[in-house]
Amino acid sequence: MTRAKVAVLKTRPETVLEDYRSLMHLADYERNLPKDRDTLVKLNLSWTKYFPACSSEPWQVEGVIRTLIGDGFPRERLFPVENKTVVTHPIKGAKANKWLPVLEKYGLGFTPLPEVEWTVYAFKSPLLKLNEIFPEGIQIPKMYIGKNILHLPTVKTHGHSTTTGAVKNAFGGLLKEVRHYAHKYIHEVLVDLLYMQRELHPGLFCVMDGTVCGDGAGPRTMIPCVKNIILASGDSVAIDAVAARIMGFDPMSIPFIRMAHERGLGVGDPAEIEVVGEDTSGLDFGFKTRRSFVIWG
Repeated sequence: MTRAKVAVLKTRPETVLEDYRSLMHLADYERNLPKDRDTLVKLNLSWTKYFPACSSEPWQVEGVIRTLIGDGFPRERLFPVENKTVVTHPIKGAKANKWLPVLEKYGLGFTPLPEVEWTVYAFKSPLLKLNEIFPEGIQIPKMYIGKNILHLPTVKTHGHSTTTGAVKNAFGGLLKEVRHYAHKYIHEVLVDLLYMQRELHPGLFCVMDGTVCGDGAGPRTMIPCVKNIILASGDSVAIDAVAARIMGFDPMSIPFIRMAHERGLGVGDPAEIEVVGEDTSGLDFGFKTRRSFVIWG
């Protein structure tokens, strides 16, 4: 398998917007997102309320959007989107997490995915579980077909999947509100999402915020930890693997990372990942995954 590249930088409040630009260029983002295609900016809303590390941070959104527009991505071809769950509301969440002022500043709208057309899509890839979970067909947003996707996750733990990041961020866009039924088979479903994205998107890139990271009962009731790191990669498995290792986990012991690596859907083995920017070899946040009442439910 080709060696993957993950960029990691230290940041601080005074320079975070420019640091995001440097990070994205360090990870060769323009090679991963063809400018002649529309680009979905998939935000991450884990809670309607604002809580540090829980959802895409407003400075993360601004740093990424400012970089895209500054590098010539047409505004009319950028589509910030997010879905709903049984515990989140996309419009209320976009307001509470301060995304809307950022998007308005750069002349962009916000698309709540419950309001767009969904269609049953017949995937050719050998899906592990989703065809069983949704025997009547897998519905996806019709606007996803043929567009680039840019994921904006954060560095945090998760009660079902151990960690959550770029791979899990697709869970909130490609599946409808009833996707919580998939949690029983979360690792297989996350692998399915990688197969699905490979068919749907001509380009994919991930930018992860770790200015404040989440330890413990993720993805909502966590302990916020200020770490001031940011990550980017064109390989969503590799960026999740590097983030997992930094948090203190063995990436290849996390089933979805290992299964994705074994199937050639990304690089999960740190020995096969080139980390550029900061030296992360000495980083170990010592995070532990715990389950909240919501996760147990």
